Amino acid sequence: MPSVKFSFLPGEFVSRMEDQLGNESADFFNALGDQPSLSIRLNPSKPLSMPEPEPVPWCSTGYYLKRRPLFTADPLFHAGAYYVQEPGSMLLEQAFYSIPRSGPKVILDLCGAPGGKSTHLLSLMHEDDLLVSNEVIRSRAVILQENIQKWGYSNVILTGNDPRDFSGLTGLFDVIVADVPCSGEGLFRKEPASAGEWSVNNTQLCASRQRRILADIWSALRPGGFLIYSTCTYNPAENEENLRWISEQYDAESFEIRIKPEWNLKKINYGNITGIQTMPHLTKAEGYFTGIIRKKESHAAGFKLRKQERNDWVSMSHSAASGFRELLSGAGKEDFLVKDNTVYYLKNQWHPLIRNLNKPLHVLQAGIPVAQIKGRENIPMHALALSALVNKNIFREEAVSLNEAILFLRKENLSRSLEGKGWIMPSYRGFPLGWLKNLGTRSNNYYPKEWRIRMELPEVPVPWHEI
Repeated sequence: MPSVKFSFLPGEFVSRMEDQLGNESADFFNALGDQPSLSIRLNPSKPLSMPEPEPVPWCSTGYYLKRRPLFTADPLFHAGAYYVQEPGSMLLEQAFYSIPRSGPKVILDLCGAPGGKSTHLLSLMHEDDLLVSNEVIRSRAVILQENIQKWGYSNVILTGNDPRDFSGLTGLFDVIVADVPCSGEGLFRKEPASAGEWSVNNTQLCASRQRRILADIWSALRPGGFLIYSTCTYNPAENEENLRWISEQYDAESFEIRIKPEWNLKKINYGNITGIQTMPHLTKAEGYFTGIIRKKESHAAGFKLRKQERNDWVSMSHSAASGFRELLSGAGKEDFLVKDNTVYYLKNQWHPLIRNLNKPLHVLQAGIPVAQIKGRENIPMHALALSALVNKNIFREEAVSLNEAILFLRKENLSRSLEGKGWIMPSYRGFPLGWLKNLGTRSNNYYPKEWRIRMELPEVPVPWHEI
């Protein structure tokens, strides 16, 4: 039976989990009374040393923290040096690396917000791969865009579309990651209030919606391509039963994820379907399910690029691009696009694709937003400062203290005077935070208004990585 702390768990959920787990159920319910684990995933492009590291076994950049710090008051959190993420969802690394590597891949993260899967994929992908990170809900897409920009990678396109909008992009994607909306049973320990919203009817609605999502995007997966499917629930109807449904509906096959026995992950076998489940009584993780389905090879044609006569995304002329090349390490004069007076950096090999995506999809961002053109002046974009490619030899960095960094992140001006006029990158411990423009007598803070710290901080705590 469940622990006293979780005695309010719905009876139907308790009965089903007892049937699913058998002799393990008592340990499972006892574990729901324990404190959930806390973990972060580091950004490989912005190296950060871990004090007393305890790795998440299945993620090369994942680490457990012993206590919850105040992330809001940590400048390196805002600089994109790490992402706070549940250990179970980091199983994406093992799923992605289980897929054979064969040249550049186009990858779709279908339900991208708030950004955990997308930022993780960017860390795992080859530099010649491209990620399309999508979120249909506008308010969540804004959060996704913020986290993508903080992560600082250039091989990404952001879109804001319903899954059905991808159905016409036949055979475009080599890999689709679908972390679909679910009943959330796996987060009951972390979010106890969500158990009160659970019902059998809701799990059935979730399973039905998930099948609609899978059906909508299936045509966009190329023959021989891979669907990485995940949820944060224990419910078989939303997990392995959905994978079996799509394997039967579309003549696809289950593809096994490589794991190590010592990780103590639960392997799900359901007919011809296999999947991996993290369980709180077996691992330091909440309840996450991950499985892979491979679309069988066929003679169907893949995605065909079409010439776009008129398009909002215009490749910049070589002469115009020359003034932007030096801003990013390794940028070529053919790698810049312009849309609505904003300059973007995206490798030129993807320019035809972005123009093909412009009509069927609502494209929010292509690569790195570099600068906004205002008359004769180019205003550097915040994403440029946080980019892993920003050329620090071009812009003057200004080292700031912890208190000064918090002032900047509040969008307040520094109290001290700065030398030299023009654009300055304030940085904390070598991590750029954004832009200041020094006018001589004063400086203007260009930190994005919608990102600023609003929390009152009478005393700024020392960040966890400095203790």
